[in-house]
Amino acid sequence: MTTISGNTPSRRTFLKHSARALATAPVIGASLVGFGAGSTSPASAAEAVPIAPESYPSWIEADGTLRVEVSAPQIVLPMGLQPSMLCTRSGALIVQGHIPQKPFPSPRIHYAAALVTVISRDAGATWTRLPNKPGDNGLNLEGGMIQLRDGTILALDSYVTPGAKAGTGLGLLGVSQDDWQTLADPIEIGFELPGVDFGGSTDDVGKPHAAQRLHRRILELPDGDLLTTIYGWFQGDRTPVTYVPSMMKSRVVLVRSSDRGRTWRMISVVAADSSVGTEGFGEAVLTRISRGKHEGRLLCFMRTGRELYECSSDDDGKSWGAPRPRVMAGLDVHKTELWADMFRHLKANNGRPLDETNPEELKAAVVDPDLIELRRGLLVAAFGLRVPQKSCWPYFQHPWNGNYLAFSSDQGASWSNVMRVTSGVDTTHYMAIEETPTDNEIYMTYDFGSWGRKERGIRGRKVKILQKS
Repeated sequence: MTTISGNTPSRRTFLKHSARALATAPVIGASLVGFGAGSTSPASAAEAVPIAPESYPSWIEADGTLRVEVSAPQIVLPMGLQPSMLCTRSGALIVQGHIPQKPFPSPRIHYAAALVTVISRDAGATWTRLPNKPGDNGLNLEGGMIQLRDGTILALDSYVTPGAKAGTGLGLLGVSQDDWQTLADPIEIGFELPGVDFGGSTDDVGKPHAAQRLHRRILELPDGDLLTTIYGWFQGDRTPVTYVPSMMKSRVVLVRSSDRGRTWRMISVVAADSSVGTEGFGEAVLTRISRGKHEGRLLCFMRTGRELYECSSDDDGKSWGAPRPRVMAGLDVHKTELWADMFRHLKANNGRPLDETNPEELKAAVVDPDLIELRRGLLVAAFGLRVPQKSCWPYFQHPWNGNYLAFSSDQGASWSNVMRVTSGVDTTHYMAIEETPTDNEIYMTYDFGSWGRKERGIRGRKVKILQKS
């Protein structure tokens, strides 16, 4: 596993326009008003990123309660893909992405591409590359980063490898006490994972993958304990993924630490169902609701290879409700009739026609959700939508194909404001979002280009959210 305001259309109008003009309507909805539009700071003027018209953000569903201002895009990491990110309380932005270089040889499992970490201490105007030790690949920050209440920053490497005993795993933890001015050498940490199966599956290209994956977010509970999610395979997870039969459908579990990340114990299975999606449950992201009717609720979004799924817990993760699909703004991955005519003269990755006779390849997929609760209580989600699921890179022109932000004012019960960030462009569809020190302002990162492309890179934009009273 690899790893605004104005007259905006309703969901019904949006779907009608999509069906009528798939190839020619790259965005639907009113354009957003950019703060700082038309100007860049002296430090970033030379790196101002030209954006194709089809890539300007626009509402695809709106209820009139929000107005959003989006800044001009900034280059964060040239040649980078699939961002991971943390914004510290000082406003420092830490972003990591994959670059088109091979990693250093290492006895520990690592991603197939090298990783680069950059930091900005001026709101994204300039970025500084943070070097690793010679010959060291550094931490894979996809495992999650958090700044604790006392200011300490913790970072987990994404990979959990087999421990000395059955049912145990080993990870790496990085610690910074000075706002990421320095990062201590990673320390080895332990995981109690009863029933874990480190040898049960390959990765998504058929290579051995003796590891489970930490992903996205670490939460600090009121009592100081930490929560995060792992996705991977446990005993009994033997349902093959259709596009890589040697890879098994995965599950998501919750782990908890009472010693600031040094040891972790499995608390519960968040979601496991071999009939769901093409990949099972993976790429989970976790947030905790801090106010209102559902104060204390844990909300988890997950990738399945098809729909975005969600489930929740009201007892700090000891038990979970049944996972259920969440379709944002009518973006139904199964509605192939809305794009079949656009692709039927083309061939899919498997060499077969990309039409109704090949539904597995023709369907779409939601990938890599991110999810945060802002300090004033608004929930913000980010996700990518691939149309079609695997052929979205050679044929990326469909307007649904791109990156999205969604907003919930009712603690996740509904997502009545959804914004398309990019449309009909080449992207890996991976994003990362963080709230800045300014309330109701986030910094979002996403990428243009994909594997094997000469032109690619991670971009960043501020998004200021104005809630109407």
